[in-house]
Amino acid sequence: MKKIVPFSLLFLAAALSSCHKDRKTDVSNTSDLLKDSLYLYEKEDYLWNDAIPAYVAFNPRSYNGSSDLSSLSKEIFAISQLKINTSTTKPYEYYKVDPTVPKYSFVDDGTETASLNGTNDDFGFAPIYINPTDLRIKYVYAGSPAGLAGLQRGDEITSINGNSDLTYDGGGNVNFVINSVYYSPAITLAITKLDGSTAVITLNTNSYSVNPVLTNKVFDMGSGHKVAYIAFNSFTELTNAQSKLDAAFNYFIAQGANDLVVDLRYNGGGSGKTAEYLDDLIVPAGKDNSLMYTSYYNSSLQNDNYPLLAKKYAVKSGDFLPQNNRVNFSKKLSLAVSRVFFIVTSATASSSELSINNLRPEMNVQLIGDTTYGKPVGEIPIPIGAQGQFIIFSPQLYVLNSANQGNYYAGMAPGSTDYPGLLAADDVTKDFGDSTEMLLNHALNYVKTGTYAITKSQMQGISSNTRAFSLHQQSVVGLAMEKKKYKLMVFKPKGKAH
Repeated sequence: MKKIVPFSLLFLAAALSSCHKDRKTDVSNTSDLLKDSLYLYEKEDYLWNDAIPAYVAFNPRSYNGSSDLSSLSKEIFAISQLKINTSTTKPYEYYKVDPTVPKYSFVDDGTETASLNGTNDDFGFAPIYINPTDLRIKYVYAGSPAGLAGLQRGDEITSINGNSDLTYDGGGNVNFVINSVYYSPAITLAITKLDGSTAVITLNTNSYSVNPVLTNKVFDMGSGHKVAYIAFNSFTELTNAQSKLDAAFNYFIAQGANDLVVDLRYNGGGSGKTAEYLDDLIVPAGKDNSLMYTSYYNSSLQNDNYPLLAKKYAVKSGDFLPQNNRVNFSKKLSLAVSRVFFIVTSATASSSELSINNLRPEMNVQLIGDTTYGKPVGEIPIPIGAQGQFIIFSPQLYVLNSANQGNYYAGMAPGSTDYPGLLAADDVTKDFGDSTEMLLNHALNYVKTGTYAITKSQMQGISSNTRAFSLHQQSVVGLAMEKKKYKLMVFKPKGKAH
């Protein structure tokens, strides 16, 4: 992210004074000013700002927590539950997995912003339960502490910090795992690896550069069919992701690939520009310069009523009108495919869904896996506080593709009328790119035979453990384990940041 210099507290005090002349503003209380700032930006820029009450009625300073971040999180949750989706009678940001947090909005302390730029400071792996007594590693970033220690997808975690009772209970044990993995500076894991060997490994959190391409390869299926496969785990900023994507797609081109599988099963999104670039690599050349999608903002922004946002970005009149937010395809490289398979789960969100939705009218798009997260909205990062120590991420826009398709708040369901493909369970007992892994195997089988059906002999190679949870349980458990992984579709106004 480009460095954004926050406007001063003096400006905020002046803004508050001008908007609310009937009350006094205590500029000495920075916590209250942070709450005011969050309220004012949401009232101006939030996609559903029409549901936010006036300042006095909402009373942002009434939201108090153990820290500024906690207070702001409580406030943004209150705002997020105001606008009701009439088709569900629930708030647009109602999150059924955990109704105590917003589905989309959050306040960042800088961690997520660094991750967008391609730098993580953690262990470099994520856990997942495949049945109540089997906790696995679902992915590992190369170059991270976990990657350097030799951990890989599919490794079974048998104990954490000496505790071997990790049974999934939806409560204390799960919280222990989450806190140990995501909120601790060090962790000791007892591991049973895919080959049956065991190890005890101690990791310390450390900063590392993220390569969002976990793996890529080409499968020769015979009869002229060559299937390119890429596991793409995060839409980091294009400056970080482009060279990695180019390298993978140039390899596909050199190998003569004519079918494509894009594995987004745990990709919660990130940069909208990177999503556009991925689509430009995939889309048929004949669609070059045709409409990809259009973004739509609230009426305040469309009517150029954005005095606060203008202090953050060099926006100008008309920047938020739909006609000025139409993005066209710009074909990149020369991969020629007419069909793409996306591997998805309930953790596939935001920019991942944007990439899928953009391509739906342009080519044969097949989804394999579980229903996606459901986030057809994007955000502009808004820093607040001294030196911008907090960043607001909340929806300011929604997107529609060239066929005016969008509004997938309930997610994209594989095998449905709108999303052709196959509803199927994840298989964490195999590494990414293993042709016997269930979801990839379905795609390869379809290319070879024209059907998703897996034969009895193929099924024997798939661990029964992956079917211990029902598909619905797998979705709920998987999302519960991702409490620290936010879902993002980040855009920045065309003008440079101040």
